[in-house]
Amino acid sequence: MSEDQNNENIEGSQAFDEVEVDDSEKEIIEKEAVPHFFPTFRIKRNFYPLPIILAVIFAGILAFFYIFAGRDYEGGYFSEVEYGALAGLLNGLIFTGIAIASAFVIIFFIKRKGIDILKYIFGFSISFLTFFQTWFFGEIIFIVFFTIFPLSETLQIIIYFIMVGLIGIFSIFLMYKYFTAESIRIKNFVILYVSFLTGALMGVIMPLWTTLTILIGISIWDLFAVLYKKGPIKQMIELASEEPDEELKEKLERGEVEYDTSKLEIGIGDLAFYSMLTSAALIITGNIIITILVASAIIIGTGITIQGLKRNKLLPGLPISIFLGITTMLISWGIAIFYF
Repeated sequence: MSEDQNNENIEGSQAFDEVEVDDSEKEIIEKEAVPHFFPTFRIKRNFYPLPIILAVIFAGILAFFYIFAGRDYEGGYFSEVEYGALAGLLNGLIFTGIAIASAFVIIFFIKRKGIDILKYIFGFSISFLTFFQTWFFGEIIFIVFFTIFPLSETLQIIIYFIMVGLIGIFSIFLMYKYFTAESIRIKNFVILYVSFLTGALMGVIMPLWTTLTILIGISIWDLFAVLYKKGPIKQMIELASEEPDEELKEKLERGEVEYDTSKLEIGIGDLAFYSMLTSAALIITGNIIITILVASAIIIGTGITIQGLKRNKLLPGLPISIFLGITTMLISWGIAIFYF
């Protein structure tokens, strides 16, 4: 999670505009904007729950269709049906390991080819995820639709191939608009769409222990990737923008100045894993009240993280929100089982 700054408000080479509010208040510092092609959802601080709520709702709707269609895919490399919690631990470690390796590979290419290589990496990733995940849930909706409204097999096949073609066109169009449109709204739509698709898919196919291990592993990795000086996400932001000088760092530590938090950027990964947790809560517990409580805990955790952005240029968006969400799910689920 990072700050969003409007380029129109940054003149010349002044990366940090210090604004004296009044004699009794601290100086407010605007952060330098990250490149437009970075996969972040830009929002005013007062509305920060909005993308989280939308991602959770749409991911929940997809999870509901998944349940209604009677699908029962088990994701992961090892089956929890056969090996139990051990399989979940191994699946989570493998998934987290792949994420770690991918991040360092991306940093390697950035240092070799420059920051603009991220345009192609993000472009391919967004196009790939959009096509295959829309196809996956398109089939789920396809099954639900024809369960309610039966048609001939021939007509179903025709409609199915039309659907796949439209999904392909939509995926290409979405990638094109992401990199050519200057509109923040279009970019936000793409980020939100891909994030709730990804979160919903992982939430519905990953079993309990795999889900918990992935979320905990990725949250711990997020701490390292963002806060450690050699962390991949921290390096990406540093390569794309300027680091504050030592004098500014000292002022921040002394509490003499604060970063402007009126505008925020929420990473696509944050929204995806928020959606994953809530979708998993719905699938695993089958309780809409528990799902709502988990979503509320995530929003509260995000709000706590935002408070820390006043003294930090960048903070990991997952740890607080995910750990609060997992704790809420387990406690409320336990209460529901015990009393009901």
